[in-house]
Amino acid sequence: MAYVEAQGLGIRYPVLSASARSLKNKILSRTTGGRIAGTASGLVEVQALSQVNFTFELGERVALIGHNGSGKSTLLRVLAGIYHPTEGTLYRKGRVAALFDASFGMDLDATGYENIIVRGRYLGLPRLEIERRINEIVEFTELGEFINMPIRTYSAGMAARLAFAISTSVEADILLMDEGLGAGDSNFMAKADTRLHNLIERSPIVVIASHNQGMIEKLCTRGLVFQSGKLIFDGDIKTAYAHYHGVVGAAVA
Repeated sequence: MAYVEAQGLGIRYPVLSASARSLKNKILSRTTGGRIAGTASGLVEVQALSQVNFTFELGERVALIGHNGSGKSTLLRVLAGIYHPTEGTLYRKGRVAALFDASFGMDLDATGYENIIVRGRYLGLPRLEIERRINEIVEFTELGEFINMPIRTYSAGMAARLAFAISTSVEADILLMDEGLGAGDSNFMAKADTRLHNLIERSPIVVIASHNQGMIEKLCTRGLVFQSGKLIFDGDIKTAYAHYHGVVGAAVA
């Protein structure tokens, strides 16, 4: 049974200071004896998440709510296993699928068919499972013979349709989504929306980070509100948004 639990979860990572990252400063320092260089190089630690606690259980559709830099995307990447907690613990049970960047892993010089294999492997699908899904993916994209051509020959809309079809072909116990997935031209959007909603409906646990409140309120029943890396509210989706807008309004005032 799908299950996720965080206890005292925290993420802290070092970031190079501006002077440490500046090649220009290093060159100036060496050629002028340090007279023109900026401040001494060093590291700055960023506390991206701090003391986060929650449990996600079977059937839950959870929205991560907060302004940019609040910790939403960081948490998604922890849930996906991209980042590892530096504090606390995270328990996960079930297969995870992370839909963050539909075009990630696509090779412009490879054919559409070859990209289905490569992108599918990136998403964690076994080779045999990918091959079972190829015909359905190709049919959905409506690319026809273009599927055997390099995707550098595709229009932007054609490439987006292929990337979307591959990304939404996954089956997972825990589905993670960061913002929307592009699906190409407007004529394709209704078909794409239906496919995405079907994927969400058949996934036991869904966690979404998005600024699209209308979409979130249709898809999710629970909201976690983040501010400066801290979980400040966890409850039903409408109350979560009311709390978020109250916090944002108070900050602006």
